[in-house]
Amino acid sequence: MRTVTATALTLALAAAAAAPATAGPSKPSIDGLWRMDGYGTVLSLDGDTLQEFQTTSVSCIEGDTARRTGPGAYTTDDGTVLTVRPGPGRDRATFSADSSVGHRALRRIKELPADCTRPTPKDPRTSFDVFWHSFAENYPFFAAKDVDWQEMRDRYRPQVHKDTTRKELFGIFSDMVRPLYDAHVAVEDEDEDRVFAQVRPGTEMPTEALDTKVKKFVVERDLKGAPYRQDFANGRITYADLPGRADQGYLRISGFGGYTSEDAPYPAHVAALDKALDTILTKDRTQRLKGLIIDLRINGGGSDALGIRIAERLTDTPYVAYAKRARNHPSDPGRHTRPEPIPVTPADGRPRYTGPIAVLTGGSTVSAGETFTQALIDRPGGTVRVGQPTQGVFSDVMERNLPNGMTAILPNEEFLNRSGQTYDGTGIPPHLTEPVFTKKEFAKKRDSAFDRAVNVLRDRGAATTH
Repeated sequence: MRTVTATALTLALAAAAAAPATAGPSKPSIDGLWRMDGYGTVLSLDGDTLQEFQTTSVSCIEGDTARRTGPGAYTTDDGTVLTVRPGPGRDRATFSADSSVGHRALRRIKELPADCTRPTPKDPRTSFDVFWHSFAENYPFFAAKDVDWQEMRDRYRPQVHKDTTRKELFGIFSDMVRPLYDAHVAVEDEDEDRVFAQVRPGTEMPTEALDTKVKKFVVERDLKGAPYRQDFANGRITYADLPGRADQGYLRISGFGGYTSEDAPYPAHVAALDKALDTILTKDRTQRLKGLIIDLRINGGGSDALGIRIAERLTDTPYVAYAKRARNHPSDPGRHTRPEPIPVTPADGRPRYTGPIAVLTGGSTVSAGETFTQALIDRPGGTVRVGQPTQGVFSDVMERNLPNGMTAILPNEEFLNRSGQTYDGTGIPPHLTEPVFTKKEFAKKRDSAFDRAVNVLRDRGAATTH
């Protein structure tokens, strides 16, 4: 599950207390053991404590814990709050996270898998097997990436033996996932301060340094002379009324998180976002604007739920953003959980902008930046995409603990458009292709995608006045 920082997988559930017998039928208790559809996860709920078990067909390793913090709520160490709702029946429940979208199905089980009741060896070969099975049983995109994962096992497992060093094993794991070129795949060895991760060839990671460089360029080149410009949400959001274009606005979003202190809980980020949107999307501005540019070209992702919250301020008609499903069989990558439509409901009681939008995207539009882009595809009111394809990673990320203390990070979900297809790997394509922050663009002080968006919105705005 991707959190605001998109760097940790944490799980929690909420227990429903049984009502007294005199108050009518008791509510079903959710204490006990539960297996999650998809996600390779078993959860143990025991009073005020939750314990996660990360499972494969050959292993079971303890994961995160959480503590009960209120009726229907458990909170993890990083402040993530999740909810479990019983039913239908005593053997089913649903799970949701405050910073994510969608729900996960839980099915009650009678006992822990046998592997959960005995220690897991920490030797290199056991760690290799857990690593390989974690991907084999959860990763959805081997066929799309043209990677034979069984062949990877046949090639690399003979290289692993009892004397394989930690550094050598890290290198083997990195070589195995390298051909995936998946920005949601990583190998981490925190003890040795090593991380392997990469983006799609020809694209650039949306680092803080790149974000700072681009923001300075945009302010000096595109927003010079803007009658109104302000930063919000810890600098992650910028809004400006465009110079010389009183009927056009510019909204730059560099991430869907980090809107306040890093250790703040999700509701604090929501409050910071709402405060920004209330200042930007005033009644006067939403009535005045005939076009809005949303710049996601350098966006490192974060919380999908925050993206949906912004989309709710950009429509007065309910619609479906996308449908979400997870791989749900250890040996058949074609089997998934039932797709869950994720709705966009117009924000109640607040001004909303419903006119034409131009979304700027590029290869450094990543993760929640992409799910937000996808959430605007079927938005009523007209949305055109300008620039380059997005990175091509949408799923929440799974963090799987390995016996030797390393961590495997991988996706297991698909975000489907209304045709039932995903944009994983290739990214969401633009309607209008323009270069995005290339060396040539910087050298010549050009921003072709921005200029194209301004002209497109000007033409659409002129058309609506006739």
